[in-house]
Amino acid sequence: MKVYVVDNGGQWTHREWRVLKYLAVDTEIVANSTPLDDLADANGLVLSGGTPRIGLDINKMGQNGEYISKADCPILGICAGHQFMALYLGGVTKLSIVPEFGKAYLFVDEEDELFFQLPKSFEVWVSHNDEVTSLPPDFIKLAHSKDCSIQAMKSTKKPLYGIQFHPEVEHTHHGYEIFKNFLRVCEEWK
Repeated sequence: MKVYVVDNGGQWTHREWRVLKYLAVDTEIVANSTPLDDLADANGLVLSGGTPRIGLDINKMGQNGEYISKADCPILGICAGHQFMALYLGGVTKLSIVPEFGKAYLFVDEEDELFFQLPKSFEVWVSHNDEVTSLPPDFIKLAHSKDCSIQAMKSTKKPLYGIQFHPEVEHTHHGYEIFKNFLRVCEEWK
């Protein structure tokens, strides 16, 4: 299985790559300017978090829109990747009323495949000034926290997933399981 981690300038992009390596996945970090044709062998894409403020610096997200629209594989957007996915597909991403940094408690609203066999609530690590405030068409909310109403979402039409928190860091409980669940989607996709 081949999963590319698209680098959007996030502080933990290498950690996402390392978790995938630990899970025995053939993985590579690529710039977000990489042409989609260069990713044709992908079984999955992870759109990393990043420094761009989605409402202000959307052009810094490179080819993420093309990946979301045209890639023929499951995609997991993390933090800025999640926010961009929502905005690009017709949702709303805005400045958070209460920005989240550090520990938060995630409440799973829909178990679905991403949160398969995970607790209904657990500790996660967050770091964001912006958040998704309105879902794109054909998306459902999977999870929330006290200060962020859309911590996770998924498309009902394509294998597109977004999460605001960071499953790749040690402080997030069940982070590896979330990656494993995403990888299971990638395995079953074709």
